This record gives sequence, structure tokens and C-alpha cells, in this order.
Amino acid sequence: MTDRLENSRHRPEPPRVWVYTLPGGHRVMAGKTDADNDRLSLKVAGPNDWWFHVRGMPGSHVVLVAAEGQMPDRSTLNQAAAIAAYHSKARGGGVVAVSGTLARHVTKLRGAKPGTVQIRKERIFKVRPTLPESS
Repeated sequence: MTDRLENSRHRPEPPRVWVYTLPGGHRVMAGKTDADNDRLSLKVAGPNDWWFHVRGMPGSHVVLVAAEGQMPDRSTLNQAAAIAAYHSKARGGGVVAVSGTLARHVTKLRGAKPGTVQIRKERIFKVRPTLPESS
């Protein structure tokens, strides 16, 4: 009994996230805290999922989980980027620049603060902060 209890203490909690469903069955998750952002970006996101974060200011890490075997289209990517803009300090800022990349290109440097990551192969999305109508 004690071994099982000790093992359960070492398992990381699942991230607390807001979840949205986009047309076509794509699911979007946005982290609520820096620790949730780390878990979402580095543990939950699959290598072919898309990762988003508003450029140059604090905000949630957002992961677009593509529907099975589907590559998200431009509209879907823009909607996920708009969710990232909404869950940031840029929420009231008109058109916002959001960085996006495949989650496989998101890494964390050893010793970096929670919520801090490095990305490669960045794509910039210019969007207005908004949530999907169905949410």
C-alpha cells in the first residue's frame, strides 16, 4: 500500500486547461498556469499537434490536436491562434501576432522558468483575439 501511495505522489498532475472544439473535430487546449503550460506543451502535445503562443507577452500555451489523420487547414490554424491571443495579455489589442509551430519543435532549456520554452520553425499568424462561437 505504501509503495503505491509513494508512486502516486511522483506522477505529475494532468494540466488544467480550457478545452475548445473547432469545426472538423479539431480540439484546442489552452493552459491555465505556467506549470500547466509546461505539461501541456511538453508532455500532452503530440509531435504532430500544433503549438501556439502570443508573441512578446505573457499568455497561455495553446495546443491544437488535429483530428485523426487530418492536417488542419489555414482557417483552423487561424482559429487556434486566435484562442492563443484571447488567452494572453494581448486580448484587447486588435490584431495580434501569434507564433505557431508543430509541437515537436517546442523544447525547454534545462533550468528555465516554468512556462518558458524555445521554438523552432516558427510561423506567424496575425489574428484578432477570439474564442470559437460554439464555446
